[in-house]
Amino acid sequence: MQNDKTKKLTLLAVLTALSVTFGFVAKIPTPTGLLTLVDAGIYFTAFYLSKKEGAIVGGLSAFLIDLLSSAPQWMFISLLIHGAQGYFAGFKGKYRIVGLLLATISMVGGYALASIFMYGIGSAVAEIIPNFCQNTLGILIGWILYQGFQKVQSRKGK
Repeated sequence: MQNDKTKKLTLLAVLTALSVTFGFVAKIPTPTGLLTLVDAGIYFTAFYLSKKEGAIVGGLSAFLIDLLSSAPQWMFISLLIHGAQGYFAGFKGKYRIVGLLLATISMVGGYALASIFMYGIGSAVAEIIPNFCQNTLGILIGWILYQGFQKVQSRKGK
């Protein structure tokens, strides 16, 4: 039992570290923050494991990226927004599409609302399309990584 918990904790730590690394691969500065590939790691985790793990990796990785990127004003906001994104993205089966829609709304809408309060409506509107693109790219890369990982795992089992 303890060994399973240790394995799960280690896996979540590795996935969080990889997501933070994805966040630093491409950092595009914007008026209100950064656009990154952190979403790819969040979506991969949610697809591969579940909503709980997606929320943990999503929240922690976004929090750490903001901390390391000198954007502490966003740390706790990102923790909540990307945590919700990872949670919803982890919906399985016939609820997957609904989950992806809710994840997208959580991320894009969450940052738009936060930007309104922090910088005003103009910067919030300016961030909607870039955040939507970041989210969509994250879904695509996360899905491709997940599918590739599934193929490797199925071959390993043979």
